[in-house]
Parts: sequence; structure tokens; C-alpha cells
Amino acid sequence: MRHTLVLSALLGTGLLAATSMAQAAGGSLVFCSEGSPAGFDTAQYTTATDNDAAEPLYNRLAEFEKGATNVVPGLATSWDISEDGLKYTFHLREGVKFHTTDYFTPTRDFNADDVLFTFNRMLDPQHPFRKAYPTEFPYFNGMSLNKNIAKVEATGPLTVVMTLNSVDAAFIQNIAMSFAAILSAEYADQLLKTGKPSDINQKPIGTGPFEFKSYQKDSNIRYVANKQYWAPERVKLNNLIFSINTDASVRVQKLKANECQVTLHPRPADVPALKNDPKLQLIEKPGFNLGYIAYNTRHKPFDQVEVRRALDMAVNKQSILNAVYQGAGQLAVNAMPPTQWSYDDTIKDTAYNPEKAKELLKAAGVKEGTEITLWAMPVQRPYNPNAKLMAEMLQADWAKIGLKVKIVSYEWGEYIKRTKNGEHDVSLIGWTGDNGDPDNWLGTLYSCDAIGGNNYSMWCDQDYDKLIKQAKVVTDRDQRTVLYKQAQQLLKQQVPITPVAHSTVNQPLSAKVEGFKVSPFGRNVFSGVSLNP
Repeated sequence: MRHTLVLSALLGTGLLAATSMAQAAGGSLVFCSEGSPAGFDTAQYTTATDNDAAEPLYNRLAEFEKGATNVVPGLATSWDISEDGLKYTFHLREGVKFHTTDYFTPTRDFNADDVLFTFNRMLDPQHPFRKAYPTEFPYFNGMSLNKNIAKVEATGPLTVVMTLNSVDAAFIQNIAMSFAAILSAEYADQLLKTGKPSDINQKPIGTGPFEFKSYQKDSNIRYVANKQYWAPERVKLNNLIFSINTDASVRVQKLKANECQVTLHPRPADVPALKNDPKLQLIEKPGFNLGYIAYNTRHKPFDQVEVRRALDMAVNKQSILNAVYQGAGQLAVNAMPPTQWSYDDTIKDTAYNPEKAKELLKAAGVKEGTEITLWAMPVQRPYNPNAKLMAEMLQADWAKIGLKVKIVSYEWGEYIKRTKNGEHDVSLIGWTGDNGDPDNWLGTLYSCDAIGGNNYSMWCDQDYDKLIKQAKVVTDRDQRTVLYKQAQQLLKQQVPITPVAHSTVNQPLSAKVEGFKVSPFGRNVFSGVSLNP
């Protein structure tokens, strides 16, 4: 074996909770979240809203250290990697219990069968459970894991071997992400026998620090402490409630009234008052994120690079930064944030030039008065605090070059579903990094394999794809950096997106909350969090 990774015991997953009234320390804590999840089968989803809702329920084989980007053991206590980099042997944690609820009572502890079920369901389109409950796995497929994992085998009750077709330098980081949450094979068998396989998405079972209690869309999600959690020191609250509030001002009001103890995505205008409130604390971090405009290259006239360049140079980014981000962000030039290793700082932005943009549109045969749709997110995101305002500003920018822009919006889950299907002309979207690897940006967002997943521009360039695929199979960081910089140059030339801004992340919470750390990946993780009286 090339090396064996044996690390200290892991962080937990997420927790928080409460009722509408403030509770005693050690009892309950309320998290004012910003949207309703589409479900809890986290492998199906890519948004932070969905991942946050699933986080308290599950563990992965490997996980990210709380508040950091490095990987630590989860349901695997260690793993070995073969000399050729193609075989990963995972040694599983003993004595881990799955949740016991009113709809499922496990008869055995977690073992290799659960790992096989979790990954084989995503790998094999003919898997019995997948045939009974057809669904897509955008992360898994978008990172080409469906093509690169050759097989997953159990060599013992607590040993699993994954064999790859080619070296993947980011493999461990990838499977530490939310989509790789380990599910119960025994529960899946029960659902197949009762003819209710879709319950895996609405009545979840995991090994995480909290058990699922109930979900009322647009209202709340309730969790209770997992009394049998394998890391009991991480479970410091009895209950967790997500109080769902799409309005940022309502979330702030509830936080100030102690109706919730943690919230997220405050409006930039509210930040100074939050900083000065002695009953609150505000954690401020540079955002590992990107808010951007995605041009659907499968819709005319956006299949022409000249048209995309015209729209790009007609965006008044500085005005958007001033009005939408209000000082809590920086202008984006590239397809990922400058804090990501391999970022190419030689790339320069196209100058704002509406007159030149008009000439490009005319030369491309786009007539004045051409109608396009611009889709605007209905919710605040870490990378975009006010998509509606941004859309209105873009509408005005593009009107100056002769385009008639219709702003479109849907409920968040529907918005994501429809944009993944490519129904938009242009959409406002963004990303917060998931695992600290460049492929999580350059592959996950812009590759051919990510179409139907997180590639909202539907852009597929074979030269670009060749570069990012070469970079994934190289383990030397310097060599990977060279390839990723070439890919960034090509992407900038082809303009499938317009990068707009990287926002500063402000996380408001009660001064009574202890142990909360801001995730660089935008996840709200409450493992080890406590609430003082």
C-alpha cells in the first residue's frame, strides 16, 4: 500500500433545534433557515438548502473537519490507497447505529452492505432500488464518479474496497461531500418490500447525530437527538428545528427576539446593526463562493460566443457590487474564487463597454428589440444577497444594447429543477465550494458531464474537458495547476458565464451559542454546538 490514513475521530454532522420559544441550555435551538428542501435523499440534490436539511441526519465515510477544508474519518476510521492510486480500502467504524423511528427499527449495526447500497445505487442504472425509485445523481455524475468507479466490493463486514478506472486526485474530498451520505441497506429493503421506495427521500434514516421527526414545507423541519450516536460528546442539544423563513428581514427579527438562535444570509444593510447588538455575535469570513450569470448555450442566440461576449461586456459589475452587495463583496473576474489554489490571476476582465456590445450583437445578427428571459433566484444565497435587484439592474444594462429582457422566477426547488433542464435563456446562479479542490469548480460547474447537473450554461467544450480530465488524474499539485490555468483561460475566452462577485459571508447568531464554526463550504453544521442559559 502507498500509504495508510489513520486520523483522529471525526467531527460530527449538523445539529440545532428548538421550538418557537427560547429553551434552556442543552435542550433546544432554532435555526432560521432560508428555504424549503426538496427532500432528504441528499444524493439527488446540489443546493445548500437541501444539503443543510440532510446534514443532521447522516455521516459519510470521510468528512470535513468542522470549519475547515481538511478531511477526517467519518464512518471509515481509516483508508489505504494502493501504489497505483486506483484502489481505496476503507476500514469501517464498528458499533454505529442507524436511527430508530416510528417508521423503521434497525435489526443490525452499520456495516459494509450499507456502503455497497449507497454507492451501487448511484453507479448502476439497473440497481433494483434505482429502478423502483428512478432519480438522478447530479454531483455523482457531474464529477464523473459514475464512470470512474469501476466497482465497490465488501471484503469483510467492516471493510470496503473501491476500485477506480483512473486516478482521481480529489477522490477522498469528493466522497466527503453531502451526496455521499451513507444510507441504510436494510431500510431500503424494507421500502422495496412495502412498495414505498420514495420514502427514502421524505422519511430519511441515517447514522447522524439527529433523527428526523417531521417536515412541513415552508414552515419547519423538526429533528430530535440521536441518543445512540457513535460520538455522543458531539450531541449537546435535545432538539433541532429549522424554522423556514425566506425573508431575510424576518430572520433577523426572529434572531433579535430570540425566537431563533442562529440564522444566515442577512441583508448587507442589516450587518452594522447586528455587529453592534450585545445579545448577538456576527462571524465574518471571506466567501469561498461565486455569484455569476449563466448563458444557456443551447438557446439561440447564446450559442454564438460573440453574443455572450456582448452581454458580458454590457454588465456594469461595479454598479451591481455597490447596490446588491453593498460593500460586502469583491468583483469576480474568474470562474472560481481567488482563494482557490490554481486560480489564474493573470486573467483580466473585459472592460464595461455597451457601445462595443451593441456592435457585436449587430454583427451576430441579433436584432434590436430581441426578447430574452433572465431567471432570478427567489431566495438569498451566500453568493447573491438580492437576485431580484441584480436581475433588474441587468435588465436595464441589456436594454441599453437593444435587448428586451423578461425577468422570470420560480420557487427555489422548481427554479433549480427547470434551470438544470435548460429552460432558461440566462440565469442568475452561483456556487460555494464543496471540498477545496479546483475540480469542484472547473469540473462540477462547467464540464460536459455536469450538463443536467450544475452546468447551467449547458456549455460543452471538448478542449476544455480534456484539460480538466487530465488535471484530475495528476497527483502533483504544480502539474494540476498548469492544466487548470489553461482551462480557466479557455473558459474566459468562450464566456459561458459572466462572473459577478464573491460575497463576504456574515453569519449572525445569539451570543448564547457556543461551538458554532462557519463552514468554508457554506454548510450549517451544528455538531458540538451548545446553548448557554
